[in-house]
Amino acid sequence: MVKDAERYITRCFDLARMGAGSVSPNPMVGAVLVHDNQIIGEGYYQKYGAAHAEVNALASVSASNRALIPAATLYVSLEPCCIFGKTPPCTNLIIQEKIPRVVISCLDLTPEVKGRGVELLRKHGIEVITGVLEKQGQALAATRNVSVSQQRPYVILKMAITRNGFFAPLDHSQFWITQTLTKRLVHRWRMEADAILVGTNTALMDDPQLDNRLYYGKSPLRIVLDRKLQLPNNLKIFSDGQPTLIITEQDKPINSASHLHYLSMNFGETFWLDLLAILWRDYKLGVILVEGGQKVLSSLIDTGLWDEARVLIGQKTLAVGIPSPILPGSPEKTLKLGLDELKVYQHVQRS
Repeated sequence: MVKDAERYITRCFDLARMGAGSVSPNPMVGAVLVHDNQIIGEGYYQKYGAAHAEVNALASVSASNRALIPAATLYVSLEPCCIFGKTPPCTNLIIQEKIPRVVISCLDLTPEVKGRGVELLRKHGIEVITGVLEKQGQALAATRNVSVSQQRPYVILKMAITRNGFFAPLDHSQFWITQTLTKRLVHRWRMEADAILVGTNTALMDDPQLDNRLYYGKSPLRIVLDRKLQLPNNLKIFSDGQPTLIITEQDKPINSASHLHYLSMNFGETFWLDLLAILWRDYKLGVILVEGGQKVLSSLIDTGLWDEARVLIGQKTLAVGIPSPILPGSPEKTLKLGLDELKVYQHVQRS
């Protein structure tokens, strides 16, 4: 029984990940409907504001199998919602369809939901089991959990370093450290994020496009720190027509291009705390991928306002260079990417 539950919850995780890049700031969710050890319906949350995973799973049940729903078990990666948002509560549909048993990986930490969905289902006589592969479920919902608990986006730090630990040449010139296929992986990460953030030096020296042209799906919002508005207008981020948010201490320039948006704020001690709060509250950004440069990454590490770090280590070396930012602790996992290596760090927030 336990193995069956884990198998179906794992399928929920796989389905949920299909919504990556399309559902933020809401969490990725997958659902599977099972009768007599046969999957009769499955679905995932496909797009922000659209039908939830449970709704899609029930809608996928064929006409010939609909009579089986009142005897089926619903497996869900996250606690079903019990509040009216852009769509009706999923708990209402579960009760309406007379599903007798619901198995959940982990609770939704959204204050309005946390445990209330489970409570409501149980009040209507539905058997509810929670905590199946709970750690994996919480990891899948981590971006949402950080956002609702800290009122800021989930922050992912991305950096590429040489085999001997350098971040870039001393003159900040562009120097490709990793393989082309690794670059495609980074573009996948961009698609999964709501925004990419870089500092002034990275924008100036690398002149990056900051899109996901090597992967499918949307390109995220670009965020550029330009405190003194010193970056030239001919940079790709300013001239290609894609939406870009410039963070500055200066006033918005007169007659700026329509795709360029400006946010004027103080670059003082609470800069990161203030900026992240604004990006969550006013721009509804759930996940931000920070790609540099060294000062920006180090500043976020020092303030503790980061959640995950993805460190790509290439085979190239530099005789001298800019040292890579120093992350606390040890990597949670290490993966081989051909000749490159990926180390993933998780930052545990202390309350």
